[in-house]
Amino acid sequence: MEATVETKHVVAFPDGRVDPENAALYCGLTAKTLAIKRSNGTGPKYVKVGRVFYFLSDLDAWLAENRVGSTAQNRLKTAADR
Repeated sequence: MEATVETKHVVAFPDGRVDPENAALYCGLTAKTLAIKRSNGTGPKYVKVGRVFYFLSDLDAWLAENRVGSTAQNRLKTAADR
């Protein structure tokens, strides 16, 4: 069985900023899910200067903070966040 890998290309500004669509692609989410997380405060840090932008470094930090080793560990983290 041969595995195929699909490459996604995220477009970023030279300073590391990305728009919500590219941020969602980078995180493996939809732009709508990222907007919901932004609204309820569970998403990555962002800036709003006319439009919303994310920094790749903040996306990396958010992904690392939400890394878990098991579903049990995830349930404990979710319960602690409430």
